[in-house]
Amino acid sequence: MADTILVIAEQREGKLNRVSLETIAAAQAIAAETGTTVEAAVFGSGIAGIAQEVAGKKLARVYAIESPKLAKYEPDGVVAALKAFIQQKKPSLVLMPHTYQVRDFAPQLATALERTLISDATGFHKDGGKLVFTRQMFQGKFAADVSFACPAPHFVTFQAGSFRGDKAEAGASPAAVETVNAQITDGVVRNQPEDPFKEAKQAVDLTQAEIIVSVGRGIKEQKNIELAKALADALGGEIAASRPICDSGWLPMDRQIGSSGQTVSPKLYLAVGISGAIQHIVGMKGARSIIAINKDAEAPIFEIADFGVVGNLFDIVPALTEEVKKAKAGS
Repeated sequence: MADTILVIAEQREGKLNRVSLETIAAAQAIAAETGTTVEAAVFGSGIAGIAQEVAGKKLARVYAIESPKLAKYEPDGVVAALKAFIQQKKPSLVLMPHTYQVRDFAPQLATALERTLISDATGFHKDGGKLVFTRQMFQGKFAADVSFACPAPHFVTFQAGSFRGDKAEAGASPAAVETVNAQITDGVVRNQPEDPFKEAKQAVDLTQAEIIVSVGRGIKEQKNIELAKALADALGGEIAASRPICDSGWLPMDRQIGSSGQTVSPKLYLAVGISGAIQHIVGMKGARSIIAINKDAEAPIFEIADFGVVGNLFDIVPALTEEVKKAKAGS
């Protein structure tokens, strides 16, 4: 696998995390610039179906890293399995989505192989023969270009929304899938994993949402959030918010979008009464389509919006909700 890019795809409870498709798109873009090939690996137990799903993309090969000890996520077992696999295959670059799970094990994996990790990258470019990766700093106020000084393999995680998952190129035919039986010795796994923790029953992973209606200070009162929620329900989407709304307790913290909340890349993002502070924009700028509704024509959110509506959200949102309902009823 010399001069090969390896994508570590993530699956959760037997379902492919769609952010992994963004990472595959990133790998394909890098491969086009560097003339390398792209392979992918997914780990778990009983993951043949997930591996076949990944194999539908334009990849040289897909590896299903299997072990009963990987049935539930636990970082020690994952690191042991991936370390042995990477040492055997020797990829030049290992790419992963910057998810909560990857944040947990990736530093340990890179350290176990005596390598460094560039985390939360948003892009890349070539500088001569060297790959340079871009990272945001100080909550998106600055961007830094960083590169590796250590030998390969190099480890990089990409921020959600940095690349579009729908741009991951499909293969002319499915890639070959190879099952790898990971040998994880007794004693390596030091923890007994339980069900994933959720702060509340309504906790939601907004990174998986395809449609998001997000509210900001312009909503004025907590009771008015119901207007945006009705629109989200009509669209079959999720409700979210900027930080001030969640800080006020009007929506749970798991609904917050931005540098101190979740980073999302839905197909459609409706920003309702959101001015567009940089701390919020870094969390949603990867959306495929952005619609902004704000009465301030000079609001920064309009600079990144694909469509902008200047007006009173209390008039526009209910009318839009009714039109969506009519369209659904007529379809």
